[in-house]
Order: sequence, then C-alpha cells, then structure tokens
Amino acid sequence: MGYSLNAVQAEAVLQALKQNYSVYAPKRFPKQGRYSDTDVIKYAEVEHYEDIVWQVKSDYPAKEVLTPIQQAIFYFTEDEYRASKGPKKPILILARPCDINAQHVQAKIYAGNGGYTDLYYERMREKVKFALMECNGGDDTCFCVSMGTNKTDDYSLALKFSDEGVQVQVTDEAFAPYFEGMPQAGYTPAFVEENELKVTVPELDDKAVRLALKSHPMWKEFDGRCISCGACTVACSTCTCFTTRDVIYGDNPEVGERRRVTASCQIAGFDQMAGQREFRSTAGERMRYKVLHKFHDYKARFGEGHMCVGCGRCTHRCPELISISATVNKVNAAVNEIKAGLAQQ
Repeated sequence: MGYSLNAVQAEAVLQALKQNYSVYAPKRFPKQGRYSDTDVIKYAEVEHYEDIVWQVKSDYPAKEVLTPIQQAIFYFTEDEYRASKGPKKPILILARPCDINAQHVQAKIYAGNGGYTDLYYERMREKVKFALMECNGGDDTCFCVSMGTNKTDDYSLALKFSDEGVQVQVTDEAFAPYFEGMPQAGYTPAFVEENELKVTVPELDDKAVRLALKSHPMWKEFDGRCISCGACTVACSTCTCFTTRDVIYGDNPEVGERRRVTASCQIAGFDQMAGQREFRSTAGERMRYKVLHKFHDYKARFGEGHMCVGCGRCTHRCPELISISATVNKVNAAVNEIKAGLAQQ
C-alpha cells in the first residue's frame, strides 16, 4: 500500500509511531562539527518530522543506534553485579540501503562469529525494524553500486522525501494502522543504479599474490599521510572493534560500571601485547590491515560479500583526505602488477 503525505500528515504519523516505537533517523546537531561553527549529522531519536535530515548523507552511520560508541554492559558493587538492560520499546530506524546492508554484515560478526552470539547486539537487533530512505545517489564519496549494497528488501516501510512531503510504501502490515485515513498513492522505491565513483575490488584468492601484496611499496605511502587518528573506523558503517573500560562511582573503587567503548585498529597500540610488542607498528601496516580485512578477510571468513558497503563516510571524515575508493583501486593495480610479475617467472 502506498501513501503521499504532506509535512503535517507526516508529523501526525510520526507522533502515532512514537507511541509504540523509538524512532531514529539522521538528525542535525548545530555547531557540534569538528570545525568552528559547523554542524554534524548523526543518528538520534527524533521528536518531530522536521528533525529528519534526508537531503544529505549523515556523517556517522546507523550502527550507532545498535552499538553506541559507549555502552554500559554491567554494573557492580562490592558484593554483586547486574547486567545492563536492553531497550523497552521496539525501534524503527530510517536508513539508506547501504546502512541496512551494513547491519547484515554486523549481524554476521556479532551474532554468528564462531557460534558465539553477542548478547548486547542481539537484544538490540531483535527490536529493530527499518524504514528505507530512498537514496538520491549519495555524494562523491559513495560507491555502493560497486559493492552491491545499493539495494535491499529488508524494510518495513520505504520513504521518499521531498520539499513537499514524503511518499510511503508499507510492506509490513503491522504499520498499516498508522496510515489509516491518509491519502493513498502508488509508490515503489527506486535504488541507485550508478555512482560517480567506481571501485574494482581485486581477487586475492592466490596466496602467493597476497604475500607479495603484503610487502608492496604502496603501503609506505600511508606512513607519511595517515596520522592514525581512527576517524575512519568510527565513521565506518561496519567496524566492530571495541575495548572495555571500568568507570568508578565516587571514591569507592568497588562500585561502578563496565562499559564497552569503540576502539580502532588504526590507532597505535591497538594490537600491543605483553612486552610492548606490536604486530602493526606503522601507519602503513595498519592501513594494509584495515583495507585487506574489509576487502578480503571478511569474505574469506564468512563466504559472501565484502565488509565494506561503499558508504564513503571514512573518506568524508578523514582529516588527511585519504580516499578508500582510490586506495582499493591502487590495491587492484598492485595486484595486477604482482600477477604479471609472477606470470613471467
């Protein structure tokens, strides 16, 4: 069933939904950007229709709803501990196709990794339904078509926003009552068919090629460019690395909470072991680890798709203007060079 709503009607539907759902969408936070007097757009619970930012891609991904940057996992005293509680209400997230596909990646990591299911992710994910936000093609950092993440059928509602209002397709009958009495109109969501950016992901099935790629000089470029700030992984739709931190209440060291806190493989010391040893001590080595994990290791582990969904947020957030799409294309060129060299041996 399809509907065409103006802003007033959309506000009425949103308020009805909020009676039963926590509704999250991209939201603008004025003057909270990384530069003076700039805004940041990130996912948060919306109170009104006008809060929803649909014109541009959010700076941070929808994953922050399910796996916040900081999340209490349990509370403790001298005598006992208590696990933190999950959400009480079901959650509706307004998300673009790439962000919805990113949750399929996260589900494999959190809920299907070696038979272990992450309680904190699972209790959030089982509460979530998606409202697809039709994408207008993204921006000059997007390459979802190259990654095959430009389409999805995992949504309860599909939405196409405009200055006049919003067109809606209801695919989950549980949401039909919220639109009762609203003007009906046919609407089928369209998906992006081509991006300005195109990325060629190299084939890395050959072990000899992978070993040669590991020592390829292209990685040394990042020793002088990457500052190992971790901004790319915080903005990534699929990164899952975290550490834990105990927060003590007051002066009693035995009363507080343990938090799960987002971590980054791009920060020096992330892989430090006993004896202060690091496996990846340079920025180039850390960049190599991240890129090959996204574009080979994940697929080798889970058997389908790549970890990157082509949202381009890492490129957008990098203070050194390092482009993930350009990097992957450089990797592809290096692989072709290596294969040609091996063929001549």
